[in-house]
Amino acid sequence: MATAELVACLPVLVLLLAFALSVVSIGGVRVRAQDAAGEAARAAARGDMAAARRLAAEAAPGSTVAVSMSSEQVTAVVRVHAPLLASWLPAVTITERAVAAAEPTAPP
Repeated sequence: MATAELVACLPVLVLLLAFALSVVSIGGVRVRAQDAAGEAARAAARGDMAAARRLAAEAAPGSTVAVSMSSEQVTAVVRVHAPLLASWLPAVTITERAVAAAEPTAPP
């Protein structure tokens, strides 16, 4: 009796395990994306756009970075397309944003 019940519940348990591991994986990707956005915003606030893109790519491989500047602040938005652990689950796009104060420019 116990084995028949286990066989009936095993697919549900595997599905729950895949879902739980995917959620943990997505949490890690979100942390990497937030770190990448922060690094990119700080580098762009210093005026170094090349370093901003390089640092974001190092912190979150496969990410895309969009930087917008105003007179007072710099905003970096990082998007990462993250496949889940189970290939039959849909992929997730994670977007994180960071803002840094723009560095004042030195007078000539």
